[in-house]
Amino acid sequence: MKAAFSSRSIRQYAKLHTTVQDRFDKQLGLLLMNLQHPSLRAKKYSEAENIWQARVNDHYRFYFQIVDDTYRILDITGHPK
Repeated sequence: MKAAFSSRSIRQYAKLHTTVQDRFDKQLGLLLMNLQHPSLRAKKYSEAENIWQARVNDHYRFYFQIVDDTYRILDITGHPK
């Protein structure tokens, strides 16, 4: 699997604190190796739009689609509690 980033996710990533960027990088690496990795807590967010959600940390999530052999990263955003 490989990753591709939307222009929106690239802008969002650039605005993140470096510690959150580092954590996202780690989680993305885990995603590329294993969608089922426990720390991702990946789940289908929208069945109709084929959007998944995975965990960056307690406060951030990222949203992606699976298209063929690519994870298309759509958003990296704060997680409301």
